[in-house]
This record gives sequence, C-alpha cells and structure tokens, in this order.
Amino acid sequence: MQLHNLKPAEGSTQSRKRVGRGEGSGGSTAGKGNKGQQARTGYQSKKGHEGGQMPIQRRMPKRGFKSINRVDYKVFNLGQLDFLIEKYNIEEFSLDNLYINGLINRTDVVKILGSGEVKAKIAFKVNAVSEKAKQAIEAAGGTVELV
Repeated sequence: MQLHNLKPAEGSTQSRKRVGRGEGSGGSTAGKGNKGQQARTGYQSKKGHEGGQMPIQRRMPKRGFKSINRVDYKVFNLGQLDFLIEKYNIEEFSLDNLYINGLINRTDVVKILGSGEVKAKIAFKVNAVSEKAKQAIEAAGGTVELV
C-alpha cells in the first residue's frame, strides 16, 4: 500500500447530481417541481408562513397571563424541618445555612408553611412564614425573624 494508490471504498462516494444544466441532466425543472414562487430563484419563506392558511399562532386562542409581580418561594413545611435540622446539623434555620448545605440557590426566597409538626427549639431567619407555622414554631420554643 502506497499513498498514490489509496482510494475510498467501493460505493462509499457518489458525485452530486448536477441539476438544471441542460437536457441530459434529468428533466427541465431541476428538482423544483413545476411553476410557482418556490420554483423561482431567490425564493425565501418567512418563519411560520403556511402558504395563506391561517398560521397556528393565530389559530390558537390566548389563555391567561404571567404576573410580573409573582414571587416564587422555596417552600419548607414544618414536617420536613426536624429531618433537615438533624441531617445537616443546623443550629439556626437561615438562608446562609440552607445555601451552604445545598438546599436552596443564592437567589431563592424561602417560606415556611404550617403542614406537620416541629419539635426542635430553633431560630428561623427566613423571608416569609405562614401564620400557622409561626404559632407552631413559637409554641415549640423557637423564634421567627423575617429577613
């Protein structure tokens, strides 16, 4: 085997079909079908154009809206707290401790909700607390501070 006699495997390469170059090239329309806008040179279609049919973005109804004032809270229920405090050895339930332990992202807004019970006597420094959760925490001997 030498460099001058190397060539691709049999049948692995094919020359492209040279369309629109006279009678012998296989038809007069060069693979573009018959007449019309799409057969012409320089044809471009706009995004979403359906050839005169009503486009899908105009056929579908508009529904609802997204409020620009919505606050997405990272929610913790009272039932989860004892497990998290024990697992991560948390002395104070604050945003920094939650971030360090990988429970929230830096920009998350944390809210404590009142589903379940809390037994641990612990201080909370969070963004929001439901009324039921606040009463349960204070009944267990903890404190709540809103950040």
